[in-house]
Amino acid sequence: MPEPADASLLIYAPVPLHRDGAQLLLEDQACNGLRLWAAHFAQVTAIMPVSDAPAPASWVPVERVGPALERIRLLPVPQAWTLGRFLRARPAVRRLIRDEIARADYLSFAIGGLVGDWGALACAEACRMGRPHAVWTDRVESEVTRMEAVGAPRLRRRLKAQLIWRPMAALERRAVRRATLGLFHGQATFDHYARFSRDPHLVHDIHVRAADLIPAKALAAKAARAGAGGPLRLVYVGRADTMKGPLDWIEALELAAQAGVDLRASWIGGGEQIEALRARIAQGPLAGQVTAPGFLSDRAAVLAALRDADALLFCHRTPESPRVLIEALVSGAPLIGYEGPFQQSLIADNGAGALVPDGRPDLLAQELALLHRHRATLARMIAATAKAAHGHDDETAFAHRSRIILTHLPPPQDRAGDPHRPR
Repeated sequence: MPEPADASLLIYAPVPLHRDGAQLLLEDQACNGLRLWAAHFAQVTAIMPVSDAPAPASWVPVERVGPALERIRLLPVPQAWTLGRFLRARPAVRRLIRDEIARADYLSFAIGGLVGDWGALACAEACRMGRPHAVWTDRVESEVTRMEAVGAPRLRRRLKAQLIWRPMAALERRAVRRATLGLFHGQATFDHYARFSRDPHLVHDIHVRAADLIPAKALAAKAARAGAGGPLRLVYVGRADTMKGPLDWIEALELAAQAGVDLRASWIGGGEQIEALRARIAQGPLAGQVTAPGFLSDRAAVLAALRDADALLFCHRTPESPRVLIEALVSGAPLIGYEGPFQQSLIADNGAGALVPDGRPDLLAQELALLHRHRATLARMIAATAKAAHGHDDETAFAHRSRIILTHLPPPQDRAGDPHRPR
């Protein structure tokens, strides 16, 4: 691994820290992200919201970062999703952000939200201070909220979403327009924001390691097994929320079964619609063939489920770039789902999947019926995942993003003549 650059990086990351007594807990993937940032910068400062609520199952002690933690400063700021709390916390957080902007060499802030979006505040403060900075996002949060305005299960949430999604979109556009550099994860997010950005770049936010790639021998065995027949094995990993289309997913499976497809499927994940999904499974024709076991915290078990599946079946409804699609390809699972720029970019040149128009579970069912009948096609798709997964690993992704920051953001004026500064 190359030596980290002789420079400091300030980021805002919206993944919340959780306090457990004197200990701080963080999502395991976020720990990996901090480790990877520290591989490219001598000092990393991460401003992150903090919560005293019980941590989710996948949160681990921050010491999981490893030895690089010695060069990482974690600066907790209040979670402030209500207007009153945001206004009370804003002056102190603003001072903290300004102090850290003044100290850091390079700046990159994640945005997404409205009230309580400290990343957008950091972008605004960088502009006021005349500091070049990058803005980063992995999905179009305002579009996710717009979908909630239509499909959220509770009336109060729908009304709130209707009220805030437009100002949220305006805040996103303002932050992107004023940033020196735009870093957008995945094709869908890039396509949405690139027109507003002065210097847009397509990047990836990946947390699968090169060692997670299914070995060639195992991939060949998987293709041979799927090509030989038997029940069609399908899986999805993610939250059962409106934006993920869980009810479209089960409808596609029901229609496929009606067309004679022998299948086994599982939705791995929690979410606000998980009980509705479970009820639909229990009361429908696929009880015993489809399961919804809930959230699975064991990363190895998730990858094992993807490796065991003949395909990832997904019904994403919003412009986002879900990491599970790359995790599936790395595991030898072709992508069968709704069209979108991100998924199209992943399989366009290799044939590692099939896509249908958004909102058409009937067409998904037809694709499943075709694959069930034409097993040689399914086997070819599984084999094609090797090419589709090439280069999609965490080390490559963070090296790429770090290189863009170091290349496209000008160094601070007081160090512009430093011969040791990276160019």
